[in-house]
Amino acid sequence: MQTYGNPDVTYGWWAGNSGVTNRSGKFIAAHAAHTGLIAFWAGAFTLFELSRFDPSVPMGHQPLIVLPHLASIGIGFDEAGVWTGAGVATIGIVHLVFSMVYGGGGLMHSLLFPGDMQESELIQARKFKLEWDNPDNQTFILGHHLIFMGVACIWFVEWARVHGIYDPALGAVRQVNYNVDLTQIWNHQFDFLSIDSLEDVMGGHVFLAFFEIGGGAFHIATKQIGEYTSFKGSKLLSAEAVLSWSLAGIGWMAIVAAFWCATNTTVYPEAWYGEPLALKFGISPYWIDTVELADGAHTSRAWLVNIHYYLGFFYIQGHLFHALRAMGFDFKRTLDQKFGPLGKEPSLN
Repeated sequence: MQTYGNPDVTYGWWAGNSGVTNRSGKFIAAHAAHTGLIAFWAGAFTLFELSRFDPSVPMGHQPLIVLPHLASIGIGFDEAGVWTGAGVATIGIVHLVFSMVYGGGGLMHSLLFPGDMQESELIQARKFKLEWDNPDNQTFILGHHLIFMGVACIWFVEWARVHGIYDPALGAVRQVNYNVDLTQIWNHQFDFLSIDSLEDVMGGHVFLAFFEIGGGAFHIATKQIGEYTSFKGSKLLSAEAVLSWSLAGIGWMAIVAAFWCATNTTVYPEAWYGEPLALKFGISPYWIDTVELADGAHTSRAWLVNIHYYLGFFYIQGHLFHALRAMGFDFKRTLDQKFGPLGKEPSLN
């Protein structure tokens, strides 16, 4: 957190980020606990949606988010390829169980393990300490993140190849082999909103897996080349800077997902998400249904797209706020100069 030159700065209980700023052990505890919350939401919402799902109404015409995603990756179908919801409850329960495991891990790292990894007795654990003025430390941690993301891409590709995912062109689940065509992958940078080949989708994930794992290995194995200058981030790396970049990344991913889901019916089939949406402009852009449902209801696609878009918008505002603070911008001092000390009545003289 930014101290603005105050050596005795203190933070209120609500400033949760301050507790992990320079303490890698607490940082890991927060990550694990956050993962537990996400897993709990996924499990609980899966069971909630399953309990209110009406098989007599198309899934895409119901206010659902989790069930359409499960259907898209081929979960919930019988051997004949008909949606039955089979296995969905199991998925929800497994997520609830794992949420307790992640929560327990968060508590262990918070209460039992060292608050700072450099105090750990394990040599490997000490490598994950936080040293904001040491780019080699930061790139080492970044490398491990990239490898995990690459492994996740491989898992998805193998799931599609072995188990199969839903193909809207067939109206059934089928096994999809990846198509690693670098020309197609390059071209789909510009037309991915209209991609209509599941093989190309899987090929893109194969490329991402190779790129992320290769990049992760590079970041783990290499060290800073030359002098660590301000051009390379010297005096800019901080917990708040990393937070700002994370918010920027997740914000842009949410906005891209919103545009993609609004128009693409291959990755987001109409059977599970409803009809494509129309983009409208008011105070801000928003999407509306192109089909009128009873009682003013909205499609799954409308719920998913608008939630992603507005969350992405606010994530990016958070990125700008934290990025400015990381660069040394003092919001409180600036506001005090403009409007007087916060919390005091303005003078009439």
